[in-house]
Amino acid sequence: MTIKPLFDRVLIQMTEAEETTKSGIVLTGSSQEKPQIAEVIAVGPGGIVDGKEVFMNVKVGDKVICSKYAGNEVKVDGKEYTIVRQSDILAVVE
Repeated sequence: MTIKPLFDRVLIQMTEAEETTKSGIVLTGSSQEKPQIAEVIAVGPGGIVDGKEVFMNVKVGDKVICSKYAGNEVKVDGKEYTIVRQSDILAVVE
């Protein structure tokens, strides 16, 4: 199955959360931070959103930092993805 985001939406896949700290302490699932770095899987075409023209600034394969609790989580073929608006993406990691 293929997911194709609409308008200014971006499909991202979160990176795995760190399971150990730098000092070697193993973290339980409830104490791990929600990851903020994700990989862009698919990008919508942009267009007119709320009366303004939106140009997409991210592309497939970019590593991005997004708002902590932004977007809608979806599960497709056993994989978890998040669909966010481009405005929820804070930065591109280079």
